[in-house]
Amino acid sequence: MKIKLFILFILMRCAAFAQAPAEHYAVDSASVYHAGVPKGEVLKFVYADSKIFPGTTREYWIYIPAQYKADKPACVYIDQDNVQFKAPIVFDNLINSKEMPVTIGVFVSPGRVKSLDANTALDRFNRSFEFDGLGDAYARFILNEILPEVEKQKATDGRAIRLSKNGNDRMIAGSSSGAIAAFTAAWERPEEFSRVFSSIGTYVGLRGGDSYPTLIRKYEPKPIRVFLQDGSNDQNSYAGDWFMENQMMERAMQFAGYEVNHVWGEGAHNGNQATAILPQAMRWLWKDYPKPVSAGVSKNYALKNILVPNEGWELVGEKYGFTEGIIANKSGEVFFQDIPNSKTYHISGNGKPGALNFDAKKASGMAFGPDGKRYVVAGATKQVLSYDTNGKEAVVADNISGNDIIVAKNGNIYVTEPNGSEKPSKIYLITPDGKKTVVDEGLKYANGLALTPDQSQLYVAESASHWVWIYQIKADGTLNYKQRYGWLHSPDKADNAWADGIKCDRNGMVYVATRLGIQVMDQIGKVACILPMPSGQASNLCFGGADFDTLYVTCGDKVYKRKLHVHGANTFDEPSKPAAPRL
Repeated sequence: MKIKLFILFILMRCAAFAQAPAEHYAVDSASVYHAGVPKGEVLKFVYADSKIFPGTTREYWIYIPAQYKADKPACVYIDQDNVQFKAPIVFDNLINSKEMPVTIGVFVSPGRVKSLDANTALDRFNRSFEFDGLGDAYARFILNEILPEVEKQKATDGRAIRLSKNGNDRMIAGSSSGAIAAFTAAWERPEEFSRVFSSIGTYVGLRGGDSYPTLIRKYEPKPIRVFLQDGSNDQNSYAGDWFMENQMMERAMQFAGYEVNHVWGEGAHNGNQATAILPQAMRWLWKDYPKPVSAGVSKNYALKNILVPNEGWELVGEKYGFTEGIIANKSGEVFFQDIPNSKTYHISGNGKPGALNFDAKKASGMAFGPDGKRYVVAGATKQVLSYDTNGKEAVVADNISGNDIIVAKNGNIYVTEPNGSEKPSKIYLITPDGKKTVVDEGLKYANGLALTPDQSQLYVAESASHWVWIYQIKADGTLNYKQRYGWLHSPDKADNAWADGIKCDRNGMVYVATRLGIQVMDQIGKVACILPMPSGQASNLCFGGADFDTLYVTCGDKVYKRKLHVHGANTFDEPSKPAAPRL
């Protein structure tokens, strides 16, 4: 019996080895040392002063090419996980043949939090946390800590190290978890990293990396050029199938209009093939340099229907306290609130915001009614107020600690009243005769609201979750058939999407201001596309301009605008039934 078991064990081991074919790759001439080619140097350092990953210690290396001169900032290559892929030899050769620009390489190992006693305790290994996690932490670590640290060093001959600050001059690369770290840095900061080399990338379900193929298809394309490598015998584990996920990344980027190239092989989870193809990848990633890498055109139907080619975000105004409550009147003139400074601004015909000459009472939400009046939720007085065209103020309702407001064509007013992120919120109905009724309770931080174009249903943002709720509006204005409806994407660093202001276009698409920017849902509650903002989280939005085809967005201390193909659905207009949704 023991002999049979031993034979079975040997056969199983042989079968296991037979599943992974021997890897043989052609050697590129640029991966081999050549006499006469100027040789750069590699210097090693330790960094232990991170504020972004506090307590960590790590090694990093700097490759300085012989051709580098300190009077001109060099291009930058950042690689996660030590010096790999024979990069110094490859760079020596490609810089010498002018197939890549003069580039300083920075090779960064993951951090460790050292134990207090190495004899009795392990270090904390930060590799997965730093590399596999989504969000901008690692990009900030490289940009704000590592690269400035590199510039403090000098070559052995005394040359100062000067690195280009232009994202078009930067490439970021890595293997396995280092590869997704590289891609995430470029994804979060495309203006800082325009080129990515990804080997056996860990785009699987470890810390959310498996969401990238979906996000790539939904986001407005970013100016990133990507080269992917993987093998069919890569890992297939509890977290996912590495080879399949890399192929999904490639297909998603093709769909979304990115410049993407790839090499697939039969290799396992190692750096063999990546080492063989690094010269090929570098030549492709640096092709046409210094021509900037540009964003492509996505096949996403929603982006095609919404965006106008070559029309990006324009800054309308900045340096406010906190902007909110943006809305347009019947003429398309736009107004917004600066809540901390208790001011209401009007964007005039010349496109410049000007403050109205009165105390806005820390108003937040704002809406125009069919009567032409401007309705606001005044936080300082806990009232709903109206202002006629002459600026005359009137009290509509008292004792409402409201947030946002909307006024229907029939004169009904809906106001959200949140009570923190944990306690139940209220939604009020105020009818034209002044009657105030609570028509819903229970949402966690009820915030922005919008009517469907036919004004038969009400959308309400639940900021403390990733949901937009929907209600049917009954003939008397009360609400019915409450339902979680719109599922929103949330960033890695938050537990919610923080949906805020909402508006609809005339086709029934729903635009939601969130942490990730403007998430655009179709009529059945699916996010079809995402428009990131230039400076972070959006708080509110509206359609303005003479044709209501310019999207205005409040974003922290700034206000932006962007011309679109679509037109806003105004609640002061007659209700309009849009076409049925795509199912």
